[in-house]
Amino acid sequence: MKIHEQIPLLESILGERSEIIGSQYLPYKNHVYRVVNFCFAFHECNESETEKIVIAGCFHDLGMWPNDIVDYLKPSIELAKKYLSENHKEEWSKEIELMIDLHHKFREVKNCEYPLVEVFRKGDWVDASLGLRKFGLSSQYVQQVQETFPNLGFHDNLLRLAKEELKRNPLNPLPMMKW
Repeated sequence: MKIHEQIPLLESILGERSEIIGSQYLPYKNHVYRVVNFCFAFHECNESETEKIVIAGCFHDLGMWPNDIVDYLKPSIELAKKYLSENHKEEWSKEIELMIDLHHKFREVKNCEYPLVEVFRKGDWVDASLGLRKFGLSSQYVQQVQETFPNLGFHDNLLRLAKEELKRNPLNPLPMMKW
């Protein structure tokens, strides 16, 4: 399977937001590249599907910054919708909203009119689990993607934020997770 090492749209979207992300820019960009590559391995995409996956990838965790929050799904969705509106792609809003909103769902997204929602969920889970959940991808491919786009502390930052949220909200420390 091919590894996409340079995706101009991804570079453009995240590059324009690098100041918001700050020190986590490269770790987050690598996370997005890993997720997007896993998605492409799960689903042979046409041009619009490729663009949707890249857009959802760029925005799916972006609401985490600049306030270092764990409950970031709604802010991420709003940022994605703003981007779609500015780029005359409002017709993709519902699909990309679902891709972002359900990407931490533990169970399969079934009976969805948008198949990319499940593709994206699986792609993010492969990376979030550090490759423990592969959904049929080969260990070799997952490792190659991880080596091409190193973690650089991205997951450590997520753990730090989760610990802080646990102190603030012990009854719901991971509000972005869904069953």
